[in-house]
This record gives sequence, C-alpha cells and structure tokens, in this order.
Amino acid sequence: MEKTTMKVKDKFNWPMTILLIALSVIFILGPLYIAVVIAVKDPSDMANVLSWPKVFRWQNFADAWTMTNYPQKFFNTFFITVVNLLFTILSNSMVAYAITRNRGKSRFFNMMYYYFVSAMFIPFNVIMLPLVKQASAFNLDNIYGITFLYIIFGLPMNIFLYTGFVKSLPVALDEAAYIDGATPFQTFFKIIFPLMKPMSATVAILSFMWTWNDFLMPLVLLSDQKDQTLQLAQYVFKGQFNTQYNLAFASYLLVLIPILLVYIFCQKWIIAGVTSGAVKA
Repeated sequence: MEKTTMKVKDKFNWPMTILLIALSVIFILGPLYIAVVIAVKDPSDMANVLSWPKVFRWQNFADAWTMTNYPQKFFNTFFITVVNLLFTILSNSMVAYAITRNRGKSRFFNMMYYYFVSAMFIPFNVIMLPLVKQASAFNLDNIYGITFLYIIFGLPMNIFLYTGFVKSLPVALDEAAYIDGATPFQTFFKIIFPLMKPMSATVAILSFMWTWNDFLMPLVLLSDQKDQTLQLAQYVFKGQFNTQYNLAFASYLLVLIPILLVYIFCQKWIIAGVTSGAVKA
C-alpha cells in the first residue's frame, strides 16, 4: 500500500500543476480584475487600464443604473428568463419522455429524436435572417414572441439531455404504474417527473445562463426600446466618437452579478446533470 502511494506521488507533476493553476488565475481572474478596476475608475484616470484606481468612483454604478434604465431592462430580461425556464422544463421533459419510451417501438419517435438532436448542429447565424422575417410576419418581434422562440430553440439540447437521463430510469416504473391503472400523464407527473429533478435543475441552470447572457437574438428581434434586455442596453455607452468605458464596465458588472451568483450556487447540479444526461444517447 505504501509503495503504491509513493508511486502516485512520484508520478505527480507538481511544476506542470502549478503552471496550469497560474495560467488559470491569469486568464480567469485577470479579465475580472480589469473589469472591476475600470468600473470604479474616474474618467481622468483611464490612461492605464491596469493601474489601481487613484480614487474609487462608486458613482459609476449609479450613473450606469440610470443610463441603462436598469429596473425596466432587468424586468424584461427576468420575465423572458423565468417564463422560458417554466415552459422549457415542463414541455421539454414531456417530449423527451415520450420519445425515449417509444423509440424502440416506433420509427416515428426514433426519427423525431434525431430530428431534434440534428438541430444542435445548425448555427443560429444561418437561420437568423429568415427568422427575423418570419417573426415580424407573425408578430413575434416582442418580449412575448422572443420568449416563445427561446423555448423552441432550447429543444435540441434539452431533448438530448433529458432523453439520456430518462434512459437511466427503469421501464418497470411505467409498467407498475400502468398495472395500477395510471394514465401516461399520471405516470409522468407523479412518478417520472419527480425523479427527473437533477436533470431539470441542470436544464434550468443552463437555460437561465443562455437566456440571460444572449445578445444576438434580442438584437435582431426586439425593435422596440421598451422591450430591450439588459444586454442590449449596453449600447448606450458607445457614442459616435467615444465610449464611456468606466460606466460601461460598471454596467457590465451589474449584468454579470445575477448570473454569476446563480452559477456559483448551482454549479454542482450543472456538472452532475450534464454527466448523467450525456452518458447515454
């Protein structure tokens, strides 16, 4: 036992480990340091962005709050994100359950699985222009329409994750519920759906981060300023001849804080859920 421990210690490459940790700190904490430093600087102190501020100007956050109309933009982003999460978890889990349990019985459900998953390989840029035209024709270029589109565009990845998880649940659960007289909907909502909590948490977290951080879809779809999200509001700091970097970075931090808190407190569910969902396909 002691020899095995010694061999493991001898094979452990400490210099490479220290180097990787140092690179991680530089590339992860470095940009965060720059963002925080610029956000609290005075405009006259912007000659060297890496230098420590001579005076901390906390007024930058108040100015950024006002210029972006933060409460209204926060409500728009929060509404889109929360409604998307609720309908995504409910609808996507039901679709994945139906597909998984019937793939071996029906060619239709097997084709549906590959149809949904294949959409993961289509870049958004390819369908962006047709989407804008169709969204305008169907009056989906507003806060309600874009919420509906987020639910649709999240289907491929979520179906992939959910189906992998449902495969790990024994079919005997469904058979026992059927013998007891339960309908397919009762089986799903009373037995299967509660067991899908780990994967539902993962889907919710990933959908939250994607919806909250997304910039491109709101940019091409939301034409009315009152419907804009927090990400679109960052344009206000860019003028024709100059950019207010200190206010811009203060606003970036205000937008970053909610998603950062969600990730910090929920990262264990992200890793566990993705792993359990991706093992089986």
